[in-house]
Amino acid sequence: MSEMYILTPVAGIIGLIIAGVILASIVKKSGGEGRVAQIAEQIQRGAMVFMKREFMLISLFAVVIAAALFFFQNAAYGKLQAGAFLFGCIASSFAGFVGMYTATKANVRTTIAAKDEGSAAALSVAFFGGSVMGLTVASMGLIGLGTLFYMFIDVAPGETSHVAEIMEGFAMGASLVALFYRVGGGIFTKAADVGADLVGKVEAGIPEDDPRNPGVIADNVGDNVGDVAGMGSDIFESYCGAQIATIAIAGAVAARAVTEGGHVLLDKVGATVDQAQSLMFLPLALTTVGLFCSLLGI
Repeated sequence: MSEMYILTPVAGIIGLIIAGVILASIVKKSGGEGRVAQIAEQIQRGAMVFMKREFMLISLFAVVIAAALFFFQNAAYGKLQAGAFLFGCIASSFAGFVGMYTATKANVRTTIAAKDEGSAAALSVAFFGGSVMGLTVASMGLIGLGTLFYMFIDVAPGETSHVAEIMEGFAMGASLVALFYRVGGGIFTKAADVGADLVGKVEAGIPEDDPRNPGVIADNVGDNVGDVAGMGSDIFESYCGAQIATIAIAGAVAARAVTEGGHVLLDKVGATVDQAQSLMFLPLALTTVGLFCSLLGI
């Protein structure tokens, strides 16, 4: 049965590949020329610079927390949990970076499509741009959780709950990145929004988002940072946390029921440890199927 567990990370890799194909198709579309392309390039550059700077700061916190988990964790498998924590940080950051890059590429192409081809073409570009973020979040979650489950479910036969203990480190890493991106991005976008309004509408008397207002670039950068990277990491954390919580519940039930003979009783029905592991795998199986349903819908 354990050989089936590899299907979850494989499904995540397939989802990432398809997201990459969709992203490539978006980038191939016209990004405009002249001032339109110049403004779009400035917004993208500002967003990516912010992301890189924030990632550097997150890295410092992540290394300190991972070191604390590695050296001062008294619980079983604490060192493995520290590795899972860093894995969660990297996976969540990657999802945020991909979402930000895609959004800043798709935004201007949606505008150009609306101008040249109409609302239907603009909707198509916008939808597929958003689907890249969604697929990346889901795929990275399946890759991360599926890999950890596959690697550590048999690390202690008869003690299946420990895989959930290790996976909790992954959720903690995802939460750390989500906290920084969501809060940091939210503060940035609100500060930029208020600054652009004060300079533009109050002092200069020009409309909101007018290109004559230099604060508009920062405002649009903030919108991308807060609503794309922050939201993406936040969804990633919730997506992974819900699965890990369910796996932990199943593992706790199995751990309480395991007997010395290596068998468990679930609802008064005899079951082997392999069946208990299968019960813990159910949340991952459901989200794996969900990914393919999403691909079909897209």
